[in-house]
Amino acid sequence: MRRAIGIVGAIAVAALGTLLLVGYVRGAEDRALAGEELVEVLVVDRPISQGMPASLLTDSVRVERVPLKVRADGGVSDLSTLADLVVGTDLVPGEQVVASRFVTAESLSARARIEAPPDTLEVTISLSPERALGGQLVPGDVVAVIASFDPFDLNTFEPSQLGPGEVIDPGEIFLGTSEDGSGSSVRSPASTGVILHRVLVTSVQVEQVPRAAAEDLPSDAPALAPTGNLLITLAGPADAVARIVFTAEHGFVWLAAEGPDVVDAASTIQTRSTVYLR
Repeated sequence: MRRAIGIVGAIAVAALGTLLLVGYVRGAEDRALAGEELVEVLVVDRPISQGMPASLLTDSVRVERVPLKVRADGGVSDLSTLADLVVGTDLVPGEQVVASRFVTAESLSARARIEAPPDTLEVTISLSPERALGGQLVPGDVVAVIASFDPFDLNTFEPSQLGPGEVIDPGEIFLGTSEDGSGSSVRSPASTGVILHRVLVTSVQVEQVPRAAAEDLPSDAPALAPTGNLLITLAGPADAVARIVFTAEHGFVWLAAEGPDVVDAASTIQTRSTVYLR
C-alpha cells in the first residue's frame, strides 16, 4: 500500500513539475517577445515538392506570428501574392515561405527535372506543342496518354494471337489475302482512345522561338506558345512505357491533363462510326 501511494505521489510531483516548466517556458517566450513587433508569416507544415503550384499549398503551410527581426527577407503571409507561380525548389517543414523560392512554370520547365519513382522506367517522346497541352506541361504534372492510329493492315499475325510456345513462321507473316479470299488487303479503321492514366511527367525540354518578347505584349495578350517539338519524359511501369513507345513509333501520342478525380478506367475506342453516337 505504501509503495502504491509512493508511486502515485511521484507521478503527481512529475506532472506538477512538467506544468511548472511549461508555464515558465511560455512566460519566458512572452517576456522575450514583450515590446517586439510581431508579423505574420507562412511556415511550411509538410514537405513540398518542386513544381507544386502555389495555389495548392493551403494544406501544406500554416500562419505563425514571429518578431519582425526574425522574419526572412521576402517572407510571405498570403499565398495569393504568389499568383500563378510554382515552387522552384523542394521545401521542408519548419522553414518560412519566401517569395524567392517561387518561379514561373515556364522558367521551371526549361531547367527542372524531378526524380521518377524507383520502381518505374522513363522514356522520352517528341511531341508537337498541340499534342502536349500547348507546351504548358511542367515536371510533376500527371497526364493521361491518348493513342491515335491510322488504319492498319490486318493481314498479319498479332503476337497476342499466338499460343504458349508458338512462334511466327516468317513465311506466314504476310498472308496477302483477306478473310474472304479476295486477295485484297484488310485494314482496321482509324482509331483513338485513352490507353494510360496518371502518367508522371518528369522532364520537359522546350525549343522556344517566340514571335516577340513577352514584355512587348499587352497584358491581356494570349500567352506565347513554343515553336518546334517538345521532348517530354514520362515515367511508368514497363508495360506502360512499351505501349507509349509503340504508339509513338506507329501512331500518334496526345497527352491530356488529368485531375485527381478522373476515373481510372478504360475508355471506349473511338472510330468514325462511334464519334457520331450520342
